[in-house]
Amino acid sequence: MSSTHFGYETVDEDDKARRVRGVFDSVASRYDLMNDLMSAGLHRLWKAYTVGVANVQPGQRVLDIAGGTGDLALAFSKKVGPTGQVVHTDINEAMLRTGRDRLIDAGVTLPTVVCDAEKLPFPDGHFDLVSVAFGLRNMTHKDAALREMARVLRKGGKLMVLEFSRVAKPLQKAYDVYSFSVLPRLGKWVAGDESSYRYLAESIRMHPDQQELKALMKLNGFGHVDFHNLTGGVVALHVGIQCG
Repeated sequence: MSSTHFGYETVDEDDKARRVRGVFDSVASRYDLMNDLMSAGLHRLWKAYTVGVANVQPGQRVLDIAGGTGDLALAFSKKVGPTGQVVHTDINEAMLRTGRDRLIDAGVTLPTVVCDAEKLPFPDGHFDLVSVAFGLRNMTHKDAALREMARVLRKGGKLMVLEFSRVAKPLQKAYDVYSFSVLPRLGKWVAGDESSYRYLAESIRMHPDQQELKALMKLNGFGHVDFHNLTGGVVALHVGIQCG
């Protein structure tokens, strides 16, 4: 059986999906609060920047993968208007349910689908834009997931990948202290879950850096890829154009 990483731990591929699901089952109810605390609210600015760069137009079709609590899906729904469509998906039912409830509370009803990004249940060339925010690093086969994202995009469509990345060197020491000392304690105090937040810190370190992810996207269906470093590289937004 093939192995992969779960944070710094080596696990069977089949076991990773189960364990990632367990992490997000555990944190779903406090996910938004923890995001605000962990990033000092910056995650809202990162997502707003992503929506701005996406430049979605009325009537377009958007697929939000690993959409979780629905921040991007809600923002995109306002852009596409009544003639467009946003499909809100996640592999984790607890996260998706939390997001669906938040969207309904905001007066927005969207198609909500539990699905695996490596096996998307949508036809070829169906969407104008695909987004995945803070989800790609948790996927077992990132190359397969990227190929699926390219498949469901129309030729010339855009993929937006918002993800934790490699921080600038002057910030590395402070960022490591925060990630491995402060973050797990914060998770314990607020969400009652120290180990899940230690995994999140480790998963960031195991994720491809900016240039590696750009290369991976170009190998899997995207002819042109740019990235935008945000907050000193704590987060990067990669924008890929489907090459058909």
